[in-house]
Amino acid sequence: MAVLEIDGLVKKFKNTTAVDKLSLSVEKGEVYGFLGPNGAGKSTTIRIILSLIQPTSGSVSIFGKKMKWGDRQPFKNIGALVEKPDFYNYLSAYHNLKFFGSISGADVSKTNLYCQLDKVGLSGREKGKVKTYSLGMKQRLGIAQALLHDPELIILDEPTNGLDPQGMQEVRELIKKLSSEEGKTVFLSSHILAEVESIATSMAIINKGKTVVQGRVQDLLEQGGHKVVFRVSDNAAAIEALTGSKIQQDKFSLEEGLLKLLINRDEVGYVIDLMRMNQIDIFEIKPSKTLEEYFLSVTGGVSNA
Repeated sequence: MAVLEIDGLVKKFKNTTAVDKLSLSVEKGEVYGFLGPNGAGKSTTIRIILSLIQPTSGSVSIFGKKMKWGDRQPFKNIGALVEKPDFYNYLSAYHNLKFFGSISGADVSKTNLYCQLDKVGLSGREKGKVKTYSLGMKQRLGIAQALLHDPELIILDEPTNGLDPQGMQEVRELIKKLSSEEGKTVFLSSHILAEVESIATSMAIINKGKTVVQGRVQDLLEQGGHKVVFRVSDNAAAIEALTGSKIQQDKFSLEEGLLKLLINRDEVGYVIDLMRMNQIDIFEIKPSKTLEEYFLSVTGGVSNA
């Protein structure tokens, strides 16, 4: 059973169709990346999921139950951070969490509040007034609020917005841990493609309100072969060795002093062995097909996801 399932979702604003028969399915324990160019319908979709706006047609099912507009019951098991979190600036992080947690019926014990603040890297700053917080710190506090009631499904809209590189890394590690160690399901919208590539297990790319593609990240990136770059000691010898091998000639080339191959994952070992047999040293091997390349290929070259 899918934790989150969207079926034929449509949202129209006067003469504009923001979401157009969108369908996707998120399984338990996944980190699911939700990508698309600006204006693709990502934020509208998230607001429909959270029952903040009403869809024109279609359905959203959470934990196997079809949502009804205005029904708040399913949200007891959902945590969400949508865009920029808002807090009371003259209250501390601790008292903001306690206040909002009390409203939602979450556990507002000192132990739980300090636990969530520690998870997001705000330990030691819990008594500081939010007006003194940077945008990145407020973002972390928003994530702590989303986790306060121990939800099974966590919806994060641009969770690393405003964070410095270290903060982004900490949030990425937190998301991984929530999935792998606590069994949480994370639905993640982000414009940072490398971020999604590093943490998402599955993803959907939408464009003009429609699903362009969805599936496991690794499987999608390997469609049509896996681009691999080799830096070797003797390019000429490497080309000669490949020419007489089982790798087709249109699958390898020499570009800017690097050997580039379009091969399947199980062929990487074969190429390594081939180089060794011909006494060619390998200094570096790295994949060159990134999520950004794939995103550009399926959205027609629009990169501002």
